[in-house]
Amino acid sequence: MTPRMGNVNTLIIDDNAHMISIIRSMLLGFGISRTHESRDAVEAFEMVRHEPIDLIIVDYQMPLLDGLEFIQMVRRGADMKNPFVPIILLTAHTERSRIMAARDAGVTEICAKPVTARQMWEKIVAVVNNPRPFVKTANYLGPDRRRKREEYNGPERRSVTTEKPSDNANPADAEMVDDNDQDAIDKLMA
Repeated sequence: MTPRMGNVNTLIIDDNAHMISIIRSMLLGFGISRTHESRDAVEAFEMVRHEPIDLIIVDYQMPLLDGLEFIQMVRRGADMKNPFVPIILLTAHTERSRIMAARDAGVTEICAKPVTARQMWEKIVAVVNNPRPFVKTANYLGPDRRRKREEYNGPERRSVTTEKPSDNANPADAEMVDDNDQDAIDKLMA
């Protein structure tokens, strides 16, 4: 089922004006014409507090306030109009640790740069047609991070490990996701 996008009020946040233009063009192609734009996440946060925004598309790395900090403010801000707004994060930094940090901040979906129109469309359709339930705990407010519905595997399914990370860990050994592999990012988000 194709969602109707004409009334989706979208906010694009990226410090790169060219990237904003690319995303705006994609959205227009999808029938989304109601867009707000900001090159500054601090300014964008004020927009989100006062405007009825239905979808946010935000870049990960920006000066002053980065995408993760922005997401956390939207999700946890005391005076937010809609802390449940779907947020799609754009990133060229696809290290596993960054993807997991974005997930834990409360992002709804992630698109790897360079972003294709197909990837963007699939993410928008996913948040519109299949919104995930939100979870609120003392430390987290955001979409349910569990995408896989695995069967219960015994009494210690959620047991805590006592292993500690190695003090001799080499950053060069960090697990990387191919910059152009949206499927790998989707698997990490699962």
